[in-house]
Amino acid sequence: MEIHQKWLKFKYMRFLEKINQKKFTLISIFLFLYVLFNFLDGQRGLISYYEKQKLKKQLLNEKTSLVLQLNKIEKENSLLTGVIDKDYLETLYRKKFMVGKKNEKIFLK
Repeated sequence: MEIHQKWLKFKYMRFLEKINQKKFTLISIFLFLYVLFNFLDGQRGLISYYEKQKLKKQLLNEKTSLVLQLNKIEKENSLLTGVIDKDYLETLYRKKFMVGKKNEKIFLK
C-alpha cells in the first residue's frame, strides 16, 4: 500500500512539473481561444457585426420607401389645399367613382 501511494505521489508530481514547465504555453493557448471566441461571437463579435449591417440596410431601404410615400401624400395634399387643382380632382373622381364621359374607356391600375 505504501508503495502504491508513493507511486501515485510520484506520478502526480511529474504531472505538476510538466504543467509548470508548459504554463506559459497553456495560458497562451487559453487566452488565444478566449479572444478568438469573443471576436467571432457575442454582442460585439464579427457575426453580430454583419447581422447589424444587414439590419441597417433593411432599415435604410424602409426609410427611403417611407420618405417616397410621404412625399407623394404631401404632393396630393398640396393639390387639394389652397388653390384647388380641378384636373387633379377630376382624376380622383374618375378613379374613385369610375365616372367617365360617353364612349370613354377607363383603365384601372
